[in-house]
Amino acid sequence: MSFQAYLDNIKAKTGKTGDDFKAMVAEKGLTKAKEIVEWLKTDFGLGHGHAMAIVHLIVHEDLLTAGMDEKLDKLFLGKKAAWRKSYNDLVSAVSTFGPDVSFSVGQTYRNLLRGGKKFAIVQPASAERLDIGLKLPGVSAAGRFEDAGMWNSMVTHRARIATPGQIDSELISWLKKAYETS
Repeated sequence: MSFQAYLDNIKAKTGKTGDDFKAMVAEKGLTKAKEIVEWLKTDFGLGHGHAMAIVHLIVHEDLLTAGMDEKLDKLFLGKKAAWRKSYNDLVSAVSTFGPDVSFSVGQTYRNLLRGGKKFAIVQPASAERLDIGLKLPGVSAAGRFEDAGMWNSMVTHRARIATPGQIDSELISWLKKAYETS
């Protein structure tokens, strides 16, 4: 479920928007996530996930209002900036897969989407590595494409990229396979 879907469900259930909740939290003087979650569960009957969406909205408002470029700049801060060109090259290649390719930026990685559905992620892990996650259920990991395991539950495979040259035709073909099966 997307973050916006959480907010839409909350509004449908409570009649309140994210801004309404922000104002009420400020009015009540609540400052800790645990306090806010308990209040939302008790007074509005929200489940834990929906309550945490409101907490996220309040705590990380700067990320929600930041533009795509601003969010990307945060992902590629400091020594991770060395990966920005490789990332841009990767995005250019993926953009040719079809007219329904789009991108969104989270706190720690960028989503690669087909028709709004995630098929891969790109995460600047460190100055030494860029991680690519692919969603390929039922496909066995092979070679440099390992099982994602505990790294990220949103994808099934992971490629650890240590040099820009590893963003090659093999990687692009795996990404295209993930795109085609999404």
